[in-house]
Amino acid sequence: MNNRYAKNSLAFVGESDAIRALRKILPVVAISSSTVLITGESGTGKEIVARSLHNLSNRASCNFVPINCAAIPKELLESELFGHKKGSFTGAITDKLGRFELAHGGSIFLDEIGDMSLEIQVKLLRVLQEKTIDPVGAVRSVAVDVRVIAATHRDLEAEIQAGRFREDLYYRLNVIPLNTPALRERAGDVPMLLDHFSKQHAGAEQDPITFSVDFVQALQAYPWPGNVRELSNLIDRFSTLFSGQCLDLQSLPSTLLPKGLAALQSASAACGGATPSSLDPALPAAIAGLAGSGDGVPQTLGNEVEKITMMSQALPVLPPEGLSLKHRLAEIERDLISQALSRTNGNISQTARILNLQRTTLIEKIQKFGLRPT
Repeated sequence: MNNRYAKNSLAFVGESDAIRALRKILPVVAISSSTVLITGESGTGKEIVARSLHNLSNRASCNFVPINCAAIPKELLESELFGHKKGSFTGAITDKLGRFELAHGGSIFLDEIGDMSLEIQVKLLRVLQEKTIDPVGAVRSVAVDVRVIAATHRDLEAEIQAGRFREDLYYRLNVIPLNTPALRERAGDVPMLLDHFSKQHAGAEQDPITFSVDFVQALQAYPWPGNVRELSNLIDRFSTLFSGQCLDLQSLPSTLLPKGLAALQSASAACGGATPSSLDPALPAAIAGLAGSGDGVPQTLGNEVEKITMMSQALPVLPPEGLSLKHRLAEIERDLISQALSRTNGNISQTARILNLQRTTLIEKIQKFGLRPT
């Protein structure tokens, strides 16, 4: 492993199969100049992947230029991407280089490309085809040598069907597809991430926070709708308020917890402090329906907490000979997906919404379990 990769790979904390596979493929993809499309939910580290591809490439000595296509008004995005000439529109008092020219020789990261307007998509398609840009108000094109890395949390194939994304652009971007896994799909990495972020967010000359075994189990059971970004922010919060302390779920004010964790805290307390490992395995899935990134727990959550508490009373009996936890959880997952499909009369989009899954992920699971939408 070269030194650049050894240093850069520290950004990917975890030993799950998905993270191992990502670490393995990055150096292979990095040496190419092919366009890359990174997909994955918000907060899963798509920009980290993009920066890693740049840092591992022979373009690392040149600029890495990110731009969030969803954060810039569509009427300004063309100028931001391709630049403009003085006097080309009201307010253009000087020439301005666009992000593509700034990235010449290096890499440009087009984040949230699924939010780009159709008008700009047409112009981007030409850039990818011709390797030239047309600054607003310019009379001649400018050649650029840029490695394009795009990312989105949207299902672009669904966006194409809805008429919001160009199919020809999709195929131009999707030369090398990469996916960043959701944190709930690699819960085994949570303890390593807790250690990593606790050290990262510890104050100067202060010890990092630590977690009780019960709390670690609860954090692994929580579905993390905000993914690694949500986990990092939560540890930052705890590090600020409880520097150097060992934290336990029951000792924390519920107002400091995301809704799903607050619900688990209430359910655990109602069971006499039972830990997630002693609760019904379906409990994390039920909590997923309550998961949110808000800090407070609204009054309307009370009824849902009561439902979860009732679920937790029916504790599963562990056979003397043991069981395959992976198989048992797969059975529960299959049953919940089957119930959801029945409830929505086989509507994939509605089923994905009530299960808090991406549509493509749900389709994969339906195929995996051999289910048929009714």
